[in-house]
Amino acid sequence: MTMPIPQKTLFISDVHLEQSRPDIIQQFVQLLKSCDASIDALYILGDLFEAWIGDDDRSSFHDTIIATLQSVTQKGIPVYFMPGNRDFLIGKKFLHATGCHLLPDEKKIMLYGRPVLLMHGDTLCTQDIAYLKWRKKARHPILHTLLFLILPLNIRRRFAHSMRMKSAQHTQSTTKEIMDVTQEEVVRIMQKHRVHILIHGHTHRPNVHHFLIDHTPSTRIVLAAWHDHGSVLIWDESGKQYTEMLHHIVSGL
Repeated sequence: MTMPIPQKTLFISDVHLEQSRPDIIQQFVQLLKSCDASIDALYILGDLFEAWIGDDDRSSFHDTIIATLQSVTQKGIPVYFMPGNRDFLIGKKFLHATGCHLLPDEKKIMLYGRPVLLMHGDTLCTQDIAYLKWRKKARHPILHTLLFLILPLNIRRRFAHSMRMKSAQHTQSTTKEIMDVTQEEVVRIMQKHRVHILIHGHTHRPNVHHFLIDHTPSTRIVLAAWHDHGSVLIWDESGKQYTEMLHHIVSGL
């Protein structure tokens, strides 16, 4: 008698898809193609793309990703997308085309009976004042709509390239401690949502952190970036959690 396959939920973040990385594109596509009836949901916690300058920027690369996401949602598997600092301009057309559900910056879910908070993670880095100032300006509705999305595509492409260069310079010139989360903010936000489990990305520092909040054991799970290979956090219905490196499970990569 064969044992039933446990239901599971998948979490990924910081995939940073771009046309110049066909290896990462292939791993992402293969992950989505492998989603079957045992998958309850897929959560993408920000920075799916290296850069997204608007839903009107269409290419064969973008069409491939959209079609692959659509193939998952058409199976009845919900896909949830939370904007990151690289792809916060993803809009209604992308969501409609893919069937993905948009999540706010902070989303509390019930994961097999356990309350869990999901975030991209950038707002937890409260010491990175320069980035948070830029984030506040970039997410302002007027700048977001009037300047970013009305400008011609070629100007937006140049702007996005400039922003990536500045981001790289900022990363090189800023200490890792400043760019990492602050524990005080982690505790504050978890207390706000009354949870003892937090899953996020952004920092590119995959780890599982254990600590106490109000004398209660608490956990912060940091998802890995896909710079070298794909990585997915799998949480099954029994409460078991483990990470799969996609170059181990995707053949030919």
